[in-house]
Amino acid sequence: ADVCGDCGASEPQWGSLNRGLLLCDECCSVHRSLGPHVSRVRHLHKASWAPAQLSMVHSLHTSGANAIWEHQLLEPGKAAGRRKPSARDSLHPVKAEFIRAKHQNLAFVHRAAKEGEQPTQEDLSKQLHASVRTANLETSLRLLAQGALPSHLHPDKGSTALHVAARSGQACQVELLLVYGADPTAKDSQGMTPADSAREAGHVDLEARLIESQYEVTDRLAHHLSGRNPEHHLGQHFILPEMADCLDLSAHARAAKQKLQSLPERLFVELARDLYDEVDRRECESVWLG
Repeated sequence: ADVCGDCGASEPQWGSLNRGLLLCDECCSVHRSLGPHVSRVRHLHKASWAPAQLSMVHSLHTSGANAIWEHQLLEPGKAAGRRKPSARDSLHPVKAEFIRAKHQNLAFVHRAAKEGEQPTQEDLSKQLHASVRTANLETSLRLLAQGALPSHLHPDKGSTALHVAARSGQACQVELLLVYGADPTAKDSQGMTPADSAREAGHVDLEARLIESQYEVTDRLAHHLSGRNPEHHLGQHFILPEMADCLDLSAHARAAKQKLQSLPERLFVELARDLYDEVDRRECESVWLG
């Protein structure tokens, strides 16, 4: 049976997408306080998941993602008195302090014994490029945790890891790369996107998922406001909720809209990310309180 990846409690009900772990309610409460940039959590049964996304988390949890996040605790002589909490330990301070050390400070991940032994980011990214053609998710997660760039364009192959995973039909690898920020619109040296690579290789469902991922922010906002999702397979990529009755047409509102439209791209991306995270927080909070 599944157990919590942080304390070993039975029947965990939450999953961390970027840590590849299942979590109990108590440990999840600490993860939520760390923010989605550290751990993006979602309820296993009451939240919306892409099918391969949920499979990715289950697979990583089962195959030993904790060997990455708790590497030093598992190595003889390196634990130095540090102990993983049990389900019976108190949430504060025992579990909370351990979770912050493990996930926020990455205190237990593998460190090179000597300076210069750590592979370069370029080397890690090339290894990731090779790893994602297989089903070995744990290797890919380890490389990403060590600093591999998910959207790195391989100088010799002319493609990103997402192109390779898409062409190889590795749906769970695609989900892992997307969680870590891989760009689904990136083009390879032939001008093809990852969705193009999936289609060319005959992976129609994966092509559809990659197209859908390009609209994740607007899809999430539209669903939050209207409860509806665009039908991307029919070419419908945006939904504009019916909000005419509550539109603010004042001069102040028009000025605010103009300011928003004049934002530099970098600031607009940050604003969109913050808005997405807030919607994610509210939906998670709704499940939590329910």
